[in-house]
Amino acid sequence: MTSDSPAGDPAAPRSKRVDAQRNRQTVLTAAAEAFVAAGVDAPIRQIAARAGVGMGTIYRHFPTRADLVTAVYRHQIEACAEAGPALLAGHDSAYDALREWIDLFVDFLVTKHGLADALQSDSDRFAALHTYFLDRLMPVCAELLDAAVDSGAIRPGTQPYELMRGIGNLCIGRDNDPRYDPRRLIDLLLRGLRDPGAG
Repeated sequence: MTSDSPAGDPAAPRSKRVDAQRNRQTVLTAAAEAFVAAGVDAPIRQIAARAGVGMGTIYRHFPTRADLVTAVYRHQIEACAEAGPALLAGHDSAYDALREWIDLFVDFLVTKHGLADALQSDSDRFAALHTYFLDRLMPVCAELLDAAVDSGAIRPGTQPYELMRGIGNLCIGRDNDPRYDPRRLIDLLLRGLRDPGAG
C-alpha cells in the first residue's frame, strides 16, 4: 500500500532541497551583481528584487550580512577556479585563455572590495577566506601561466602569486576615480609578459 502524502514520497524532500539550492544560487548571483554595482552595503531588498525572491528567503539562507558576503565571496572564488581549466580546454591559445581568466579575476576583485570592512568584526573569518582564496586560485593561475609558457606565448619566470597580487594592486582605487582604468594597465602588464618571439 502506497501513501499519497508528501511525507510518504521520498522525492518531495529532495525536490525541496533542489529548490532551496536553486534559490541559494540565485541569491548569490544577484548579491554579487548588487555588490559590483553598489558595494557590499547594497540593500537586502535590492538583492531580493534582483533574485526574484522575498527578503525572508535571503535571511533564511544568510542570517547576517557577513554570512551573505562570505558566501558570495566563496561562490565567486569557485566560479573563478572552475573557469581556468574550462578556458584552457576551450581555447586554441593558452595566452588567450590566460587573458580571459584574468578578466574574470578582475571582475571577482571588484566584488571583493569592501569584504574586509564587512567582516571587520570577524578577523578569523576574513583570514580563513583569504587562505581559501589563495588555495583555490593560485593553482589555477599557475596552470594557466605554465600552459602559456609551454606554448611559447610568454616568457618563463612569472610566479602566480606575484601576478595575482600585482593585478589586485592595480585594481585598488578604481572605485571612486573615473579617470583610472585598471584594465588598461593590466593589458600593458600582460603584453610585458609576452615572449618577443611569440607570434
